[in-house]
Amino acid sequence: MLYLERIPAAPLNQFIRILWYARANDLAHQRERVLPSGCVEVILNLARDFLLDCPEGQGARRLPPALIVGARSIYEIIDSSDLAELVGIAFAPGGFAPFAGDAVDRFSNCGVDLTDVWGASVHALRDRLREFTTPEEKLCGFEQFLMARFSLHLQVPARDLTREVGFALRQFDRTPGIATVREMARQTGRSERRFSQIFREAVGLSPKVWCRVQRFQKTVQQLHAGLDVRWAELALDCGYYDQSHFANEFRAFSGIDATTYSARHRGPWANHLPAE
Repeated sequence: MLYLERIPAAPLNQFIRILWYARANDLAHQRERVLPSGCVEVILNLARDFLLDCPEGQGARRLPPALIVGARSIYEIIDSSDLAELVGIAFAPGGFAPFAGDAVDRFSNCGVDLTDVWGASVHALRDRLREFTTPEEKLCGFEQFLMARFSLHLQVPARDLTREVGFALRQFDRTPGIATVREMARQTGRSERRFSQIFREAVGLSPKVWCRVQRFQKTVQQLHAGLDVRWAELALDCGYYDQSHFANEFRAFSGIDATTYSARHRGPWANHLPAE
């Protein structure tokens, strides 16, 4: 297995957390469970001309080889053969808006053909990245494409709405548990309804769902670290009312319980684990 990350140069780094490359052939398991992070990703398959969607209890279906994976609040199942060679983008919260050409919640909890949004240049991009020899060259080429394709979009000064969302994201990150929409709307000078709409269109999820997913992610990261787990303490530390609330939320987002996650997880990625 090979996995590399690249932090892009400015101004891309204001919108993109990382560019990544993954190559994992001949995994022991056929399917992987991918847990929701709430953030938007773009994925390009360089090994073959399709990706596979594998809903539980159903057969796999083919998807386009380049996808926008919208902000998710539920897990998904993928075929591990997709990991033969991928490149991708993990956007910062709210960072996908200049690349979307539409409200970001249009993409939530689904995969959208990247060519429907970025056009035929995606085909040329995949062909170009396949020509490079090393993963480092592929990531550098990906960054150059993004800089050339979106440079004008990224130079536009942030609108007031974007600043409001950025403020809300920082506040939510600092506040244990779930900050109320009412309080955040008051601080941004908006009605609750308008604030929720602005946030959802920029981030992809409602403020409340976003906070729940981030709280879930805090537990996932602690479990992935492999520390000695005291469930009641973990639940309170991550902002849950009690252990029962934690257990119900964990299963709602992942489809499994936390003890199953701890038993199954053995890979490098906190949000990936065998689905069998």
